[in-house]
Amino acid sequence: MKILIIGADGFIGGHCANYFSKKFNNVFLAGTKKDGILNKNYYLLTHENTDFNLLFQHNEYDICINASGYANVSLSFENPAKDFELNVVNVHKILLAIRRYNPKCRLINFSSAAVYGNPIKLPITENSKLLPLSPYGFHKLQSESLLTEYHKFFGIHTCSLRVFSAYGVGLKKQIFWDLYQKINQKIKNNIDIEIFGTGEESRDFIFIDDLIFAIDLIIQKANFEGECINVSSGIETKIKDVVSIFYENWDKNIAFNFSGKIKIGDPNNWKADIKQLEQMGFISQVSIYEGINKYIKWLKEQE
Repeated sequence: MKILIIGADGFIGGHCANYFSKKFNNVFLAGTKKDGILNKNYYLLTHENTDFNLLFQHNEYDICINASGYANVSLSFENPAKDFELNVVNVHKILLAIRRYNPKCRLINFSSAAVYGNPIKLPITENSKLLPLSPYGFHKLQSESLLTEYHKFFGIHTCSLRVFSAYGVGLKKQIFWDLYQKINQKIKNNIDIEIFGTGEESRDFIFIDDLIFAIDLIIQKANFEGECINVSSGIETKIKDVVSIFYENWDKNIAFNFSGKIKIGDPNNWKADIKQLEQMGFISQVSIYEGINKYIKWLKEQE
């Protein structure tokens, strides 16, 4: 099987590259890091006005995993044009290139649970109402529509993954990275650790190893008919609990409090219905406790 991973320098893309390079011989990578060209199967992309035709003109792939894009809700409010370009325009360019040069290639694109916003009820199924709270969520929804459009009208085999709260080794943003940064700020400035929200908010976390396992199953078993699939553990965890796990395993003497302030674009509670994924054979292997400890171990190795 020949696989192309776009966004191979990012968190999910990098883990995909490591995993599938061990499983298949023909794995091609595309990213924006100039040192990547030391790999003969690496395509160097530009940050602006990316030309994806170059990726498909001389190679035909069985699978393309698009792990590129822009995953920052707050910044999507500050710069919606950039978010639109990276999460919608570039997806359309990839679809155009596949249609033109490699129409049999199956495309996996990473959407987000942000398309759901604040769900009316839990767990959230793929048929739940879509109520995005941010430009990021709207743009991910638009990218899903493009994949469905290109399957319906042009026969391109596509699948959108609605990933919930993915985390793990190598991720330098989002909640656990922020909790780590707050420790450093406390030491440096002698300030109390304050966390957004009330702590009663909840998320459905998935450790990166489980996410990669899910992607592998989807490659093997999904229909690729423009469908959307929830990807997560299916377990709801309150923010106050994950914060407690993190700090207790870092240093039991760390004190913290919740500010009650809510970040713009943040939903209240998430829990995914993952029956579609489970029917493919998915079972979450890494508990939130194990995952946080793996992440903490990695953080301490970086110091």
